[in-house]
Amino acid sequence: MKPSLPGVSTDRRSVLRLIGLGTAATLGGGTLAACSKEAGSKGTATKADAIRSVLPTYKPAELLKPDIPGEGPIPDGYLAYPRQLVDAVTEQPGRGGPAIRTMSPWWGPTPPTLGKNSYLAAVNAKLGVDVDPSLQDGTTYADKLNAMLGARDVPDLLSIPNWEVDKIARFSDAAKALFEDLTDHLKGDAAATYPYLASLPTGAWEYSVWGGRLAAVPFPTDGPFGWALFHRKDLLDKAGLAAPTSPEELHELGRKLTDPAKGVWAFGTVFDMVQQFFGCQQIWRKKPGGGLEHKYENPAFAAALEFTAKLFADGLVHPDTVSSKGADEKQLFKSGKIVMYQDGLGAWQGMQSEQTKVLPSFNMQPLPVFGANGGKPLIWGSEKPIFFTFVKKGLGKDRVGELLRVLNWCAAPFGSREFELREYGVEGKHFTRSADGSPALTELGRREMGAQYTHIGGRVPVKVRSADTPNYVQEYLGYYNKNIGLMEKDLFAGIKLELPANWSKLLQPTEDKLRDILRGRRPLSDLEAVKKEFFATGGEEGRAFHEKALADNGR
Repeated sequence: MKPSLPGVSTDRRSVLRLIGLGTAATLGGGTLAACSKEAGSKGTATKADAIRSVLPTYKPAELLKPDIPGEGPIPDGYLAYPRQLVDAVTEQPGRGGPAIRTMSPWWGPTPPTLGKNSYLAAVNAKLGVDVDPSLQDGTTYADKLNAMLGARDVPDLLSIPNWEVDKIARFSDAAKALFEDLTDHLKGDAAATYPYLASLPTGAWEYSVWGGRLAAVPFPTDGPFGWALFHRKDLLDKAGLAAPTSPEELHELGRKLTDPAKGVWAFGTVFDMVQQFFGCQQIWRKKPGGGLEHKYENPAFAAALEFTAKLFADGLVHPDTVSSKGADEKQLFKSGKIVMYQDGLGAWQGMQSEQTKVLPSFNMQPLPVFGANGGKPLIWGSEKPIFFTFVKKGLGKDRVGELLRVLNWCAAPFGSREFELREYGVEGKHFTRSADGSPALTELGRREMGAQYTHIGGRVPVKVRSADTPNYVQEYLGYYNKNIGLMEKDLFAGIKLELPANWSKLLQPTEDKLRDILRGRRPLSDLEAVKKEFFATGGEEGRAFHEKALADNGR
């Protein structure tokens, strides 16, 4: 899963509809216009100590000792599927009340709905209450989300990806208007009532606070790195080519792999990873004399931009990527029409499993990380959750308790019967067991399942060996363990930032201008003009905001 995806921005009118109030209305003592993307929203930064005061008390719930223990934000790894499972939840969470309406994103064919789906029926029987999921296309989720929020018709449980939440300035006001305040339900030792929610990482909960109150249940990331540069190792091996160890070797490898006559190009999108190879920070870094430097001011950014623009100029990037903001690079990679592209590490196992059935030699691997000009690379990363699950406001204490018990069931850990049912369905119907005991989905399982319970409940992420990806766990955790020391330190860890409107409005237009430079539609020399405009129209305001947030937290 990518940590960010394109979507529809939320403008002032959308936010007015979201809150469900007119332009003259007030909220929390301030005018609603302050919630919009228009000038006037200066942003807020909740101090780290205020956030810590409302978090659940962390209590791990590990049922099985991992074969490869994770360190910090790296998940645990298991090299065998357990032969004996345990019941993690002994009391049925539901009370037979009304069906629980949910909405969450899904990047795949839409499964059958409640009443026509045996997987939903099996899980709901265990829950003691019907969950009625609405899965929406993840690539257009913003459209559905904005329409739903604008109509104030939110479901009982609403999953929102972090990249959609971030588009709404002053989201804390929206959260206060539409969603339940979960602080008293989950703060401190109160979370012990829901032990598998309490076992979610504290780093994920820190991002779930808006306006100083706990507003959502997080779906933790399964690893903190934002991107990897994947390559078709099977194709490189077949051609007798080695993985590159420098930008120069990467460029030369691209020349050797690209053959337009055969419909093959070396690269899809790579710019974010190239910036990391050149040692460029993701956004801000501290300057030796004080203050913050934006990545556009770092010479490493200009060098990465120039290098990537040369890949385009030399015809090494697939034409679909050249002509659009986002080609279907996953499909191009699967078919061998591109040999390298950047993606989130969460894409790895699913694609490897799927494609091995089509082409047994298929081997998807992240390129080893390397630096430029003798320097060290810098890997971008964060413990920010992938999704947040919000509870509809005004349902009453008993109903909220029922919903939290259902979410607790959905977060049951690896090694439990609840985990197996949630992830694989019913044995003999939705999955069969391989010789090593690991579940393999049947055609019915693939058709009926769409993470309907996983994406709403959070879970402690683990990596588990399967028969069709026998080396994946070692390779995934090996990549993390080798490179975790290169991950950029988060200057704002534990601080809740709601960014100034002028800053938020700048980001996409500036990225569009840089995209034009990469593709040769504007000269490299235009970078200086793009930078000047960026800082003049909100970039300096953003710098001052971030510097103050650090100063207020003694950093």
